[in-house]
Amino acid sequence: MTLRSRTTTLISHVALTLAVSVLSVFAVEKEEAKTPIPKHDGKPADMTKPVQVFILLGQSNMVGMGRIPILETAVKTKGKYAYMVDDAGKWVERKDVRFVRYMSGKGPLNNEWMCIKGGTIGPEYGIGHVVGNAIDAPVMILKCCIGNRSLGWDLLPPGSERFEEGGKVYAGYKDSPDVWVKGTEPKKVNWYAGKQYDDDVGDAKKALADLEKHYPGAKGFEVAGFFMWQGEKDGGNAVHSAHYEQNLVNFIKSVRKDFNAPNAKFVMATIGEIVKGSGNKVMEGQFAADGTSGKHPEFKGNVATVYSHPMAQGGGGNGHYGGNGKVYMDVGEAMGKAMVELLGTAK
Repeated sequence: MTLRSRTTTLISHVALTLAVSVLSVFAVEKEEAKTPIPKHDGKPADMTKPVQVFILLGQSNMVGMGRIPILETAVKTKGKYAYMVDDAGKWVERKDVRFVRYMSGKGPLNNEWMCIKGGTIGPEYGIGHVVGNAIDAPVMILKCCIGNRSLGWDLLPPGSERFEEGGKVYAGYKDSPDVWVKGTEPKKVNWYAGKQYDDDVGDAKKALADLEKHYPGAKGFEVAGFFMWQGEKDGGNAVHSAHYEQNLVNFIKSVRKDFNAPNAKFVMATIGEIVKGSGNKVMEGQFAADGTSGKHPEFKGNVATVYSHPMAQGGGGNGHYGGNGKVYMDVGEAMGKAMVELLGTAK
């Protein structure tokens, strides 16, 4: 191939990539325009009903790295997320949706009615408004997570067994360290497989055990669903990536068991920089667990995967999407809509 031919091919490839990205963004904007999220009607929750609890899990992007000034600019100058502010332009405080957050035994770091109050945001605001609009019962968004955690090690669910690969042994639940040479004695470190899983589940249970403190006036609770945004750290480890699907399936089953919520719905979002068909094992695992894939029939109608690439605006998970608050809102809205669809409670 001549230099001119190679140059022409490269230009064509770049043009095609840009066209696909533009079409993806257009499709998202078109969908938003077609189904705008309404402002909350101001009605209080039906406090005779148990609190519907949604537990948010994952790593740093679920923790939230979206900068509020970027979000505020989008709201005030572009008219986006109009449901987030009242007629006077102040952030709406929802007295029917409670936001509670713990992190590795610390907390509550947030324990308030859902309202933008400073700092940074995760997807919880998009999730909370969409789910809150769809449910008459009181809603609690309970976020328990911390950054830089992998499903193959830190968040490894109970029951996961150790396995051998490439002459090495990889940790099962409660094992330490994460990997050691086959035939040698493992040298424990100050961590174990599943430690973060135990911490996050423990934090959520602690919050729910003191329900009145976290949702004043509550008459019991029900864990209605789980949200998960995670995968960056596993993506940097070939072995963890290859086992992501199995670990994810076990994770979904484990959290449902730990909260005695066999019918709780589960929604996850993919890593924004990863494109469908790229061969990324983490993404393949996430879509394999989606209830529409048919690969895991027990997840039909109760597990959904949200493809976040069209919403990433050119950013990526490891770079926290450049702190773009709009990305976190868009992904949160999409996850909330997926949950409402699974619940079958759309108004």
